[in-house]
Amino acid sequence: MPLSPIFAHDALRHRLAGALTRGTMPGSLLLHGRRGTGKQRLALWLGQTLLCSGAPQPCGACQGCRYATELTHPDLYWFFPVPRADISDSSPEEALAFMRGAMRDRALDGGLWGPSSGSEGLFVEMIRALVRAAASSPAMGRRKVMILGDADRMIAQEGSDQAANALLKLLEEPLPDTTLILTTSEPGALLPTIRSRVVAVRVAPLTPDELREWAGSDAVHARLGPVGNALLERASGAPGALLSGTAHESADAHAQLWLKALRGDAADRFIAVLSEKPAGARGGFADALDALEGVLHARLRPSVESGADATALAKAQDAVDAARARTGHNVNPALITAQLLRELRTLGING
Repeated sequence: MPLSPIFAHDALRHRLAGALTRGTMPGSLLLHGRRGTGKQRLALWLGQTLLCSGAPQPCGACQGCRYATELTHPDLYWFFPVPRADISDSSPEEALAFMRGAMRDRALDGGLWGPSSGSEGLFVEMIRALVRAAASSPAMGRRKVMILGDADRMIAQEGSDQAANALLKLLEEPLPDTTLILTTSEPGALLPTIRSRVVAVRVAPLTPDELREWAGSDAVHARLGPVGNALLERASGAPGALLSGTAHESADAHAQLWLKALRGDAADRFIAVLSEKPAGARGGFADALDALEGVLHARLRPSVESGADATALAKAQDAVDAARARTGHNVNPALITAQLLRELRTLGING
C-alpha cells in the first residue's frame, strides 16, 4: 500500500527540487520545526525525489517512485524511534531487518503515524545499522537516502561513542552516492557537533486551509473520520497532533491544567508544579508543551491579523520552546513547569 499523498510545504518542496536540479543539494540535511508538522513525510518525499528516474522529479510513475512510496525501495533507509526491547542487542543486520519491517508496517497503515512515545528512542544498534548501510553500494540506482527521524531521540548507551563518531564522520563527509536527512522538533537537544555538520532547513506548520485539505483526504478521513473545526484549530498546523488519538486529548488536558494554574494564585501554580512527575520529561510532558504552544499560537494569529501588540504571546511561545529544549536534557518536569509558569506570568499570560 503506497503512502498517502504529501500535503503542503509547496514552497519548501520547490526549493529542494530546485537544489537537486541545480546540483546544489547538500549531502546532509536537518529538517526542523514543530512536532507533528510532517517533517518525516517531507523527508520521505525528498527521498522519493532523489531516487526518481523519471521527469519531472518525482514523477510518481517510475519504478523508483513506486518502490519509494511503498517504502520497499532497497536504497531508501528510514530509522525512527522504537521501543528498546524491539532492538536490544541486535546486530547491524538484525537491526536493519527490523527497521525494514517497521517501514512496511507504516506503509500498510497508509503512512499516517503520530509522534513517538517517551519510551521510544534511536538506540546504538540502529546507528550502527545506519552507518553500515551507508557504506554499502546502491542496490537499484545510483544513490542511497538515509533518513533519521526524531534525531534528538538518540540514546546514549554503553558503546555508543564509537557509533556516534562514525555518524559524525558520515555527516561531515557523506559519500557521493549518499544523502542523509535528519529530522527533529528539538534542534537544541542535538549535539552541537551534529548541528554543525548539517544544513538546517525549517519546516513550517501547515496553514489552516492546508490542514483542512489534509483532514479531508480519503486516507485521513478513513483513519480519523470527520475532523471538526475545534480540533483543527487546536492542532495549530500540526497534523501529527491529530494522529496521536487519546495521547493528544491527554496532552490538551495537561496544558489546560497549566492555563488554569495561571488564572489562579501562587498556591494554584505551586500545586501544578507538585503534580508533575519527577522524571520522564519526554513523551507525555513534551506533548503537553506542544498542546500549550498550540493554544498560544491560536491566540497569536488573530492578534497579528488585527494589528494588536502580540509581543507577549510571541515571547510566550519562545518560553515554551525553551522549556521543550530542556526536556531533551533529562531536566525534572516539575522544575521545567515552575520556570515556565513563572515566565508566562511575567509576560502577562494569565490563563
